[in-house]
Amino acid sequence: MSLSLSFGIGRSALSTTAERSAVVSRNVAGVGDPNATRKDALVVTSYGGGVRVNGIGRVTDSALFDNLVAATSQLAGHSALLSGLDVIESAMGGADLGQSPTALLGELRDALQFLSSSPNDVIRAQSAVIAAKDLATQLNSLSSTIAQVRQDADTQLGQSVDNLNNLLSTFEDVNNQIIKGTQFNKDVTDLLDQRDGLLLSISEEVEIRTVTRSNNDIVIFTSGGATLFERTPRTVEMASSTVLPAGVEAGAVYVDGMPITGPDATAPAQSGRIAGLANLRDNTLPTFQSQLDEVARGLIQAFAESDQSAVPTLPDVPGLFTYAGATSVPAAGTVVDGLAAMIQVNANVDPTQGGDPFLLRDGSIYDPLDPAYNYNPAGEAGFTDRLNTLVENFSATTSFDASTGLSPNTSLLEYASDSEGWFEKVRSDVSENKEYTTIVTENSRTALSSVTGVNLDEEMTKLMDLERSYQASSRLLQVIDEMYQAILAATS
Repeated sequence: MSLSLSFGIGRSALSTTAERSAVVSRNVAGVGDPNATRKDALVVTSYGGGVRVNGIGRVTDSALFDNLVAATSQLAGHSALLSGLDVIESAMGGADLGQSPTALLGELRDALQFLSSSPNDVIRAQSAVIAAKDLATQLNSLSSTIAQVRQDADTQLGQSVDNLNNLLSTFEDVNNQIIKGTQFNKDVTDLLDQRDGLLLSISEEVEIRTVTRSNNDIVIFTSGGATLFERTPRTVEMASSTVLPAGVEAGAVYVDGMPITGPDATAPAQSGRIAGLANLRDNTLPTFQSQLDEVARGLIQAFAESDQSAVPTLPDVPGLFTYAGATSVPAAGTVVDGLAAMIQVNANVDPTQGGDPFLLRDGSIYDPLDPAYNYNPAGEAGFTDRLNTLVENFSATTSFDASTGLSPNTSLLEYASDSEGWFEKVRSDVSENKEYTTIVTENSRTALSSVTGVNLDEEMTKLMDLERSYQASSRLLQVIDEMYQAILAATS
């Protein structure tokens, strides 16, 4: 082997070792970056026996990455939904704390039973009115909280849409650099890491699937099939709502004019923050609000006053419970949107508003001057018939709107309990799903990192090996130099 050929081999080895060391240094620098993957210098043998770096390889596992993308999207959706449900749970309280509608219904029934045992006791009568006011106030408060959480979800949806548009715009820039770099055979591994990080961020907003085309180009679709990105980002938009009272639908989220949320969604989002917030705003909370509205309607019906004339001709009117502008009792079995937010105790029976609490016993709460609705025309102090009937109405079978997802034929107390159970079941399921997807996400991230991530100990070991290789190559060049010096000395 000639000295010139040996010199070329030594020089190529030295240069290759330096490039490989630079790659290892990049790996070490990316240890704290969750999106960084391990890079390897692709070394090939060149003509004449030397070596050279023929590009930078990137360790990937598409199956594990796809699993992480899907799990990330599901976790974001469950987290968004659970966050809103937790606010409602906090406002509702538990039955053991006496703040849920079911618990307050029970307290009102007990107060009426207590009053029935001594119907002329003003303290007991006032206590019953207070129990009724507590119940109405809690229904008002829960409705207000639901409206606020829906409004917050709508606002957060708008923020998610804005964030998604920004991510897609950034994705376009990075994707274009990758395509151009691939075409010119440049190292695009860091850009690929950056793009994968963007895909994970996009998946937090909406569940996606991707297709890789030539030159490392990627097309992004939603899980429902809507195109999010194909060389250029598609427009994601939403009409935000200023207020969202009960019964009012909010604006859908559109991708390139195609709805991905709402009842008319042609390509519905399956998971991600957008899907979770839309589910909270458009499905779960409106259903629970309708159930509360039915509890309120059931209360008005249970305490309604009927014509006590010998030949009744007048319609039933609201009694203990009423609402602003009420002139009649709402029809049975039909939701009155927002009724839980409007229900209140009639001022005519509220002593704090100058009312008479004994109207609970006697009737004519709707109009104390109208004798037609007086159940105790004789004014008997021990009269209990009306109070006993009111207590029985808590357990009497009545009709509720089947669209609320609960039994349409049950008692008021059971319906309220079923509603609370429905809400707790939904929240419990979402909480369990979040816990499960949290574990899946972490396991997916760990599995992907173990395959594609950087191990600092391994990289440092590799760096020491390269240092020894560098020293060996340097020594080879030194020996060749000494031989050249000897030849020159011998021939001079």
